[in-house]
Amino acid sequence: MITRTIAATARSAVLVVAAAAMLSACKDNNNSDLSSFPGGVQRTAVVQTADGPVQGKLSQNIREFLGIRYAAAPVGNLRWRPPQAPASWSDVKDTTQYRARCSAGETIDLFGTTSTSEDCLFLNVFTPSDMQANAALPVMVWIHGGGLKDGSANDYNPVKLVRQGNAIVVTINYRTNVFGFLALPGLDNEGHDFANYGIMDQQFAMKWVQNNIARFGGDPNNVTIFGESAGGLSVLTNLISPTAKGLFNRAIVESGSYTSLSTPESLSAAEDRGQQFAKAVNCQTSTPSATVACLRALSVDEIQSMGSQFVQQNPPLTLDGTVLTETQGQAFKSGDFNQVPVIIGTNKDEYRNFIGLEEYASGQAIDASTYQTRIQQSYGSNASQVLAAYPLSNYSRADVALAAPATDSVFVCPGLRKAALLKQKVPTYYYEFADRTAPVYQHPAPIPYGAYHSGEIQYLFLGFRGARGRETSLNPAQSRLSTDMVAYWTQFAKNGDPNGASVPQWPLLSSDRYMSLNLPAPQAMSLSALRQAHHCDLWDSIQQ
Repeated sequence: MITRTIAATARSAVLVVAAAAMLSACKDNNNSDLSSFPGGVQRTAVVQTADGPVQGKLSQNIREFLGIRYAAAPVGNLRWRPPQAPASWSDVKDTTQYRARCSAGETIDLFGTTSTSEDCLFLNVFTPSDMQANAALPVMVWIHGGGLKDGSANDYNPVKLVRQGNAIVVTINYRTNVFGFLALPGLDNEGHDFANYGIMDQQFAMKWVQNNIARFGGDPNNVTIFGESAGGLSVLTNLISPTAKGLFNRAIVESGSYTSLSTPESLSAAEDRGQQFAKAVNCQTSTPSATVACLRALSVDEIQSMGSQFVQQNPPLTLDGTVLTETQGQAFKSGDFNQVPVIIGTNKDEYRNFIGLEEYASGQAIDASTYQTRIQQSYGSNASQVLAAYPLSNYSRADVALAAPATDSVFVCPGLRKAALLKQKVPTYYYEFADRTAPVYQHPAPIPYGAYHSGEIQYLFLGFRGARGRETSLNPAQSRLSTDMVAYWTQFAKNGDPNGASVPQWPLLSSDRYMSLNLPAPQAMSLSALRQAHHCDLWDSIQQ
């Protein structure tokens, strides 16, 4: 979506450098341009980025450039400011190791782990090892999940996407929790963009891709952003963000349509929340600028200890008027969004993951006596309708029964509503990941996880287990499904259409068909049957 004039200028500026780098880099199969680090790690050719030269390593027959700084460290006076360009360098930077994860508190979930580093705005570039010079390969930019409160690019290995799909994958860190999402009068009146700092980081990383990816053999005019959970929400957010215009050409949303964070807070509500945070960390004063100065003087440890509730919660997005000017529903209805082809979908048993986390924490399974109470608490005046649609007798277990309405109301039906709006404006493909035998890297719990939230990631990023989960592997049938999913995702990245000769046909959603990603093979199925299975007529009537 970058304008042709800008695109042509960008490409002409970098392809000369890229050609020289890639001509030598393409010799890697013969090891003619490789030297070894201690321990036998093989270096790639040096790539000259706009900020300075970097050198990565050859691993799993792909090139890895890990921990490239794309923005200055957001510390000191740069805390709670938009990302800034890093200082340039002339020495060759060693990019063979991941760099720090962004600040996050202690949590029971497995997506993230505790970090006290604010110097975390790094990205990773993965390329095939046998590219031709000036390859101009499709580029896929991955935005990690974690509820906008934790997570890291370091946990995702895209080797299959790169090798099978012949694509370049970029994974990015961005500020999360209160460090990435804070509105406060003293901050918001400093004369810079505010509140949605984590989204600004994502867009700054996308600008880095525009300016640099041709040097690695990628096409800046063919960029797909994709992400799961909060990463999928981030993709939707960038779809409607005016400041993301021109930075990507396609979008893939995995389990990102959940209701709890889809609607941004008003600025006044967000600033009220920010003032509660300032009070919690003993920085609230009668002078907004003094409050900000106090906050910027705190250490990460002090913020994480005194403001733990704000560090550990899923932070809201804010209607700040610049990065976000309207809601998803408003933008998709009016067509006032970055119109690119979209893949969007959810998993069949999304909420079983969260029930499993609850059971793991309590040490007890949800029982039948708890089921009705929880439905009453969760759905209030609509509880009788929910109980009628989801009778306990229809399920093998009470925890499975409790997860079903949450899956449908929080994930599946909101995703279908967004897809229905998108298909009116852009080519849209819908999927449901439905492999209920998916390997479980999550905490052991009584509930059968089924096709759980995040369960599909390991089919795209082999071996994914969050930051701290159990090691798993795909069986032969699951590996075949993985191969098909990688084909869909990377073919879509090439030309905006997931279809190819090696995979079953995936129809546009405008045909009222969707793709069931399941064993033994993906299959196009009836959208009306999917809506019925997830009781979307009920949830549409309740949530409108």
